[in-house]
Amino acid sequence: MSKHGKVLVAMSGGIDSTVSAMMMHEEGYEVIGITMKTWDYANSGGSKKETGCCSLDSINDARDVAVKVGFHHFIVDIREEFGDYVIDNFVEEYIAGRTPNPCVLCNTHIKWNSLLKRADALDCEFIATGHYAKIGDHEGRKFITKGKDERKDQSYVLWGLSQECMNRSRFPVGGFSKPEVRQMAADYGYEELSKKAESFEICFVPDNDYRGFLRRRVPDLDASVRGGNFVNPQGEILGKHEGYPFYTIGQRKGLKIALGEPMYVTEIQPKTNTVVLGRVEDLLRNGMTVSQVNSMKYASLPEGKDIITQIRYNDPGTMSTLKGISSDKVEVEFLANVKGVAPGQSAVFYEGDDVIGGGIIYNGFIRK
Repeated sequence: MSKHGKVLVAMSGGIDSTVSAMMMHEEGYEVIGITMKTWDYANSGGSKKETGCCSLDSINDARDVAVKVGFHHFIVDIREEFGDYVIDNFVEEYIAGRTPNPCVLCNTHIKWNSLLKRADALDCEFIATGHYAKIGDHEGRKFITKGKDERKDQSYVLWGLSQECMNRSRFPVGGFSKPEVRQMAADYGYEELSKKAESFEICFVPDNDYRGFLRRRVPDLDASVRGGNFVNPQGEILGKHEGYPFYTIGQRKGLKIALGEPMYVTEIQPKTNTVVLGRVEDLLRNGMTVSQVNSMKYASLPEGKDIITQIRYNDPGTMSTLKGISSDKVEVEFLANVKGVAPGQSAVFYEGDDVIGGGIIYNGFIRK
């Protein structure tokens, strides 16, 4: 009989999830490991060898840990579920002129739901992952708070988790730095694993070429979007582009147009296949609308309260005020102009290190 109950640990075969499983085992939980096969890169037509959490090597690494320690391990194929939701959304968002964040979508709608379903089937009270984040409690509500390692903190991608998910989640490595976790892996006897390199790519785009991925998924995409206009903020034509889905807000490099000064993508207009280019000051916004909001720390987002808003991963954040809160949308007023607000990306609201909520950026604007 376990000391603390049963926990289902998501094991990718990497350092963080392996150490998480070992920590939960040492704490007295009955550990069951699970590795989720989300994507088969060979099916995408890419040229790079399959790597990362879905590769055969990583799956075997996870299983080897379970066998060595002596706990059960399962491999679950969720490729169809993952592809229908995450990958289809990824493509649809670019076609709509937005910049998606598939990791947020996967965590919120796929991985945690899959983990909870398997945890229930296996009578596990808890689930654990190797995310660098911690869990706080405010009047009975669980919420995400930043991990100890600022460089590795993953609170930004977890804003969408429900209270049901939060109540059953554990993040064993959240209170440690990456070097400390590497040392722990070595101390557990996984010297080779402790030196394993990390991947920062989208799992289903391991060559980091999202444009090539879009072309493979939508074979007639080039023919339908090539030859649209670059225009300036006044609407004057500057030249031709390769197709609006292949550009992102804030992009400067790879525009393949010489205008005598640095120019940036400031707006994407999918209906007319138009990409607006402007100077760096044309990227500035002092407000934005955020949709699909999820409140974490409080039952509802606090209106009029000064908070920090982060608009992309590793963004230092900007002091902001939340206004016009409804069940699905909120307006964010930045207290200083912000550069590169990209529709489709996540906006995450912080009170100190605590995530009070987040949502998907609908648009950015200049409030006169």
